[in-house]
Amino acid sequence: MSNLREVWAGGGETLGLWLASPSFAVAEIAARQPVDYVCVDTQHGVIDYPDVVRMVQTIELAGGTPLVRVAWNEPGVIGKVLDAGAHGVVVPMVNDPSQAAAVVAAARYPPDGARSWGPVMAGMRHDDNRAWADAHVAVIPMIETAEAIAHLDEILAVPGIDAVYVGPADLGISLGLGPSGNDGTSVFDEALAAVVAGCARHGVVPGIHATGPLVARRREQGFRMITVTSDLLAVRAGFAAELGAARATPSSAGGAPVY
Repeated sequence: MSNLREVWAGGGETLGLWLASPSFAVAEIAARQPVDYVCVDTQHGVIDYPDVVRMVQTIELAGGTPLVRVAWNEPGVIGKVLDAGAHGVVVPMVNDPSQAAAVVAAARYPPDGARSWGPVMAGMRHDDNRAWADAHVAVIPMIETAEAIAHLDEILAVPGIDAVYVGPADLGISLGLGPSGNDGTSVFDEALAAVVAGCARHGVVPGIHATGPLVARRREQGFRMITVTSDLLAVRAGFAAELGAARATPSSAGGAPVY
């Protein structure tokens, strides 16, 4: 189980997986992989709050570090996923410093924020949940619009932010491009470089959504929190690979089945 804030403070890189399906079984499989975090997506995934509670618990019991992406920058929702035991919160569409400050306020206990006390599930796992949260909970606003890029230094200067997380699809759309295939386009590459450079100036970790083949490029660009793939993408790719192998394999091929 990683304390992401400690890893980042030491200059380390963190790789993660993303979950969009409401499955505790998939959550356990993901948590047992050699990754630093597993993020439960309640924004675009098909996951409701009772699923979050079960999946966060499963990830933690399997030795993983659970994060949750909330659907929006709303303090009650942010506090509730942290009360469920999330080790950090990813918040979409943070476009200016006031919105970034609202994320911090919702995720941090006073005096650093305004989070309400009531860690119903998280409190059962830590003798002093307030001290644990102060040391562990990662606050991660998303940078995914041209407006956010324009306000980047102001956002990154907000106290209490540990990392920012680029949503490349929304960023591409906001920049007048498509949702994918934008690497090599100057306006997109410059936006990513601006995020990395801004994070270096302000001591914030740059994060981004990626795929396995893109990780090396993102690492070279300077990102230190990189999501490798999601459960649904991995299942689709796995099914395609197995079906491709089945159709290409002669019927006489031997070997024991692997289940």
